[in-house]
Amino acid sequence: MNNLVELSGNLLYVAFILYLVATVFFAASIRDKHSSANTSRWAKLGIIVTVIGFFAQTGFFVIRWIIGGHAPVSNMFEYTAFFGMMLVLSYIMIYFIYKNSIVGAFIMPVAVLIIGFASMFSKEISPLIPALQSHWLYIHVTTAALGEAILAVSFGAGLIYLILVVDQTKATKRTFWLEFILYSLVSVVGFVIVTTTFKAMDYEMTFKWISESGKESELVYNMPAIAGPIDGEKLTEGFGPLFETPAWMNGENAPRKFNTVLWSLASGLILYCFVRLILRKRIAAAIQPLLKGVNPDLVDEISYRSVTIGFPVFTLGALIFAMIWAQVAWTRFWGWDPKEVWALITWLFYAAFLHLRLSKGWHGEKSAWLAVVGFAIIMFNLVAVNLVISGLHSYAG
Repeated sequence: MNNLVELSGNLLYVAFILYLVATVFFAASIRDKHSSANTSRWAKLGIIVTVIGFFAQTGFFVIRWIIGGHAPVSNMFEYTAFFGMMLVLSYIMIYFIYKNSIVGAFIMPVAVLIIGFASMFSKEISPLIPALQSHWLYIHVTTAALGEAILAVSFGAGLIYLILVVDQTKATKRTFWLEFILYSLVSVVGFVIVTTTFKAMDYEMTFKWISESGKESELVYNMPAIAGPIDGEKLTEGFGPLFETPAWMNGENAPRKFNTVLWSLASGLILYCFVRLILRKRIAAAIQPLLKGVNPDLVDEISYRSVTIGFPVFTLGALIFAMIWAQVAWTRFWGWDPKEVWALITWLFYAAFLHLRLSKGWHGEKSAWLAVVGFAIIMFNLVAVNLVISGLHSYAG
């Protein structure tokens, strides 16, 4: 059994490395002067490596399923890793439809960041809680993840479009928000670096506090405490806390989760400032010349098609299948749980996206901004709703 666990972890690591290599190949295809980015040898190498990496990650998924006896999508590590795998699958499908490697140069790094983010959570294989012991776990969660992943491809294409068309010669609201998007991506990199560092140091800080249930318990931090638990007593030496977690944040582990979010933002800001110091210009301004010759109409088309494919898949998985399972598990279709609310918000947003695109003629830049905002909503649903907001889906955190 231990050998299978090790093999599963190794396959995920191999997939992670291959996705990084594929990113380099796709990026090289953009600058290939001897052929178009879509037909260059770098693009072909990129998609081959991507497919091999996808099969390696599929092996990780299957082996973990065999070990645990259930689909490995029941906690933050498993679901986030699976979401990354579905994002890669979605791009593979888009590639063979459009033969476009440019989007891969932006989507593959996002997949790498998502898988890296997943690795920060516990990899322990645990039995399913009673509410999850249903075949609807496979149907609802996997379909919802696939739908979100296809929708996320529109983010990559939309981001390319914005970098192409937003004027970087002067500071405007458009340049600010575009740079904020890139800062957010850098924040994930910073978070992975910081978390990996403290994990390698076996860092721990323990607090004694009164939990939400009214019981005295101990809360272990794996990173220095920027925000500590309310009225918490520090039992070990170390940095912080600088202040207490806001009282409105509920959940047994809310202080630790809030501290994780703060570290992500802080480490991202430091890394972003370092990158800006090296580039001496906005990140978007540094990338823009590299995309010279990219057809903006094509990436706009890819962004739109990703939404038209992903929206019905998301509707099935995140709403219809979810409501059926909710009826089976909790004897009601809808209960205004935070996860349910944000799934509905996501669905309404992309419904509005399609309406504005088809009825109001929101093509090009307006459509690209919508694609970016939609991905932000998806990530808020994945990260903030699971890690900060308490609800019936809090087991995922």
